[in-house]
Amino acid sequence: MNKGKKLYEGKAKILYETKEKGLAIQHFKDDATAFNNQKKANVEGKGVLNNRISEHILQNLNQAGIKTHLVKRLNMREQLVKLVEIIPIEVIIRNIATGSLTKRLGIADGTILDKPLLEYSYKNDELGDPLVAKEHILAFNWATIDELSKIEETTFRINDFMSGMFRGVGIKLVDFKLEFGRLWENDKKEVILADEISPDTCRLWDVKSERKLDKDRFRKDLGNIIQAYQEVARRLGIMPETTNISEVNFKKPTSISIKKK
Repeated sequence: MNKGKKLYEGKAKILYETKEKGLAIQHFKDDATAFNNQKKANVEGKGVLNNRISEHILQNLNQAGIKTHLVKRLNMREQLVKLVEIIPIEVIIRNIATGSLTKRLGIADGTILDKPLLEYSYKNDELGDPLVAKEHILAFNWATIDELSKIEETTFRINDFMSGMFRGVGIKLVDFKLEFGRLWENDKKEVILADEISPDTCRLWDVKSERKLDKDRFRKDLGNIIQAYQEVARRLGIMPETTNISEVNFKKPTSISIKKK
């Protein structure tokens, strides 16, 4: 399918228009960012792995009756997706305390939460995606009460599904973020899952060793980013067990830069 003009470019993906009404092409880049874009690098092969992993998870969610924007994967780096109006909030769900939660509240890292904790942030890079309350979302008309109810219900369903899926392959689903969009069809509006679900948007720890298999390897300079993402793909059955780093010709991160405030 031929790509049209660029509709949007984010930190990790580019969205292109197509000739098909209501459909777009989502391209996964190799760019890695952290700390609100203060740290950047090019990690060759990351986009390919995120494309495959996100396709696998979203396909399974679709089959489980959770509607997503995914139509199909087109090639190694691109997906055909439904064009939605993105709701400007990120939904964060936490099963284990780590990252910003522990820093904000002084909770011991690795604390298992009694029940999943749902948080919202306002999707705005210039402001650093600040945490917001449900009241902010309603006051500024970023979403309606019915949309939030749908988002929360869907988010908890996704958490249940993914926790079981990852547990089955020896991975703890620590936390993750989601984005949702409004799909307009025949003058009817529906809220569906958009964006991606991958090691870029999830914290994933090995069940036994608690080794990090996600973007924290980039955030915290732990190294072996591609190997960690490949390990997730292997356990999910996306990549053959025999595949190794030399066979796919992935390279170490290049062009790392860190902005100083």
